[in-house]
Amino acid sequence: MTNNNLEISSLLTTLEIELKKLILERKLNNPLMIGIHSGGVWIAEQLHQRLNIKDPLALMDISFYRDDFSQMSSHPQVKPNQLPAQMEGRDIILIDDVFYTGRTVRAALNEIFDYGRPNKVILGVLIERDGRQIPIQPDCVGCSIKLPAGQRIKLTGPSPLTIHTQSFSTEKTAA
Repeated sequence: MTNNNLEISSLLTTLEIELKKLILERKLNNPLMIGIHSGGVWIAEQLHQRLNIKDPLALMDISFYRDDFSQMSSHPQVKPNQLPAQMEGRDIILIDDVFYTGRTVRAALNEIFDYGRPNKVILGVLIERDGRQIPIQPDCVGCSIKLPAGQRIKLTGPSPLTIHTQSFSTEKTAA
């Protein structure tokens, strides 16, 4: 399945509306927006502009904070962070493309706290899918979907942004 840009635009609009509402409800003061590499950055670039966030968009690569880092390839594609020196007391909007198990967001929160204790963190994602493994969930979503075992969602971009579902084998091979 491939979704076109119009559908992504609709998901972005839904996410934007939810974020605006939550910013007002939780009284976020001069929030810092952080996009998680790479799909989350592409989504955050769009939302940063739509929400008129004053501070520059912050970018985060959570590779070293993942609980499966040792299982990754021997040459992971780590991208540089562009984060303020400290986040103590800041209101933060954390953006990712797809929320699945919650492990990426857990890693992002660990990294954020290494820079200081934020005042508030809200999580916005373009797509939330079933499969949560830890007790973390997004505050704002573009849409929620269920996928059968053996399928995942892949956002490609940055221009144009497209969404694909991919099938993969869930069988483990014997060593």
